[in-house]
Amino acid sequence: MDGLAAPDTGGRPLPGQPARSGVLLEEALGNVAAPALVVDDDGLIITANDAAQGLLGRDAAELTGQDSHDLLHRNIHGHAVPRTRCALRTALLTKDIRHGSAEWFVRGDGVLVQLSWLITPCTTGAGVTGALVLLYEQEKAQRGDDGRSAPLTELDRLALLAETTTQLTSTLDVDEALHRLAALTVPRLADWAVFDLLTEHDEVRRVLVTEHKDGILVERDDLQGPMPPVPAESPMPLSRALRGAASSLAGPATYQGPPDSGIAVEQQRLFTVTGMHSAVIAPIRGLRDVLGALTLGRSQRHDAFTRADLPLLEDLTRRTGLALDNARLYERQRKVAETMQRHLLPQLPSLSGLEMSARYLPAPDASSVGGDWYDAFALAGGVHALAIGDVVGHDLDAAAGMAQVRNMLRAFAWSRPEAEPSAVVTQLDEAVMHIAEAPMATMIFARLALGEDTLWRLCWTNAGHPPPLLVTHDGQARYLDGAHGILLGTGVTRPRPDAVAVLPPRSTLLLYTDGLVESPHHSIDHGLERLRRHAASLAHRPLDSLCESLLDQVRPADNDDDVALIALRTPASP
Repeated sequence: MDGLAAPDTGGRPLPGQPARSGVLLEEALGNVAAPALVVDDDGLIITANDAAQGLLGRDAAELTGQDSHDLLHRNIHGHAVPRTRCALRTALLTKDIRHGSAEWFVRGDGVLVQLSWLITPCTTGAGVTGALVLLYEQEKAQRGDDGRSAPLTELDRLALLAETTTQLTSTLDVDEALHRLAALTVPRLADWAVFDLLTEHDEVRRVLVTEHKDGILVERDDLQGPMPPVPAESPMPLSRALRGAASSLAGPATYQGPPDSGIAVEQQRLFTVTGMHSAVIAPIRGLRDVLGALTLGRSQRHDAFTRADLPLLEDLTRRTGLALDNARLYERQRKVAETMQRHLLPQLPSLSGLEMSARYLPAPDASSVGGDWYDAFALAGGVHALAIGDVVGHDLDAAAGMAQVRNMLRAFAWSRPEAEPSAVVTQLDEAVMHIAEAPMATMIFARLALGEDTLWRLCWTNAGHPPPLLVTHDGQARYLDGAHGILLGTGVTRPRPDAVAVLPPRSTLLLYTDGLVESPHHSIDHGLERLRRHAASLAHRPLDSLCESLLDQVRPADNDDDVALIALRTPASP
């Protein structure tokens, strides 16, 4: 964009005094159908076209020279948005092309409007840089007074594609991605959106059908479900799209003749039930395979789709295919991780007279495996072993290291059933240093045995791990703070202590990892006290219920680590 800037202001307009370049910019923006503003690098409005003035309820004099953020941007309550939390201003400062959706702006009459925006850097004249900002109402259908759709300008198409990219790349959930695309295209482009996806076994499912009804999107469960197989030779549009052919137009007449396949029968039903008089159908292609097809249909608006609409639809489905590919890859990785985790974590043994329960929760933003683990197994002579540990990290490498540490611990403990826990862990520490791939780890290893007085005794050693918590049946809770030693894998040789505690009848012993009590915003003491109080209040709960409640009530909301928990309850006195 060319123009002349006033030399005495550095090319920037003063409030109420537009720069001379604003005249030329205003002429250029007059050809832009979408509401558009041009701002300088400081966010001061240089000019706004008629569409923007109408949308914002302000004339050019009220807009020009004003700070666009302070004047227009608000939250849902009408309050000013902090500059540090304004994505539009951040994009202006970093000179990025960026899109935002469903944000609040205030009109000149004080009414709040929810708008989407697209910002792109530009030159405003005389070497002065700034940005072009497009505004539009996301949920408002692009249609005229006669019910016909207003044609999308090139800027409208750019905004839609940018919004589609933003929305689809920010989720790894297939269902969520499809719902987002439906919300972007209905009612902006169509009255109906229909998604048919191919499964891993080449079966077809109509996974989502949405319509625009009474101003909202409505999901039609009655039109969703399994579909007949894709015929190999059918010339019908949906069949061709599911085989990867180019996009095409369709209407009720397309499926009026005798159906050539089961899919054609379902398409006849779709057009009859929805009342669609015009539709476009395009394949959704991944990097290697056809993933499905998207059908956009019109029933309420009068005009039909034309071949000029096909390139935009293909751009949308191309972005959808990439998003679905990523989501499916993530889902496959997650299933592999879950399978691995199930095999890595043991089944709890049946211990005579004792109840036991365990839980594992993965880190919220990582794979469904990690370095946290628990174990329980029988030793000779009626003695049982308990362990809880945490290998540094929460990913597949940490899980592999965890499996090595756990398996070596089992071997050492079984080969030395009479050894004190400290001796077993000392041997394990040496092995970790020389033959295991785990970097460092914390753990508690304990032996549980029944004494001559019929009370259970716990003998344990602690290698840098949060202490066990003992909760009596009447709700008294205390940490077993003894037997603390250094963590595994440091290379430092120090004696490891042991400690012994008697477990009262009907008491609960909790072994847990630090993900249950640690938070980046609170001290570890705060987390331990929180766990102690909640566990005391839940002393009367069945063991499974107690574990679920602790994970729900104690685990910090800002926790970014996985959690392992094992709980044991002693029987009542004989």
